Amino acid sequence: MRLTAAALALGFATAVSGAALADEKLPPDQQTKVEALLKQEGFTKWKEIELDDGMIEVDDAIDANGKKFDLKLDPKTLAIVKREAE
Repeated sequence: MRLTAAALALGFATAVSGAALADEKLPPDQQTKVEALLKQEGFTKWKEIELDDGMIEVDDAIDANGKKFDLKLDPKTLAIVKREAE
């Protein structure tokens, strides 16, 4: 009986910690810096900017040619480390 309770407790703890890793909004000052970088890189608009799994993710960033990309940025340097065309 105790093993089952321990297993349930472990499962609950894992579920709760997984929820803590959900997408987060960026602090306003970092949001402003990311938006400035996106404009500098030639993107004209984007859908959402969030922190996910330790990386800044930009969904549906549209460049000057109208092409859509999902981007991942390093949160410390703001360098674009992944650019995936949609």
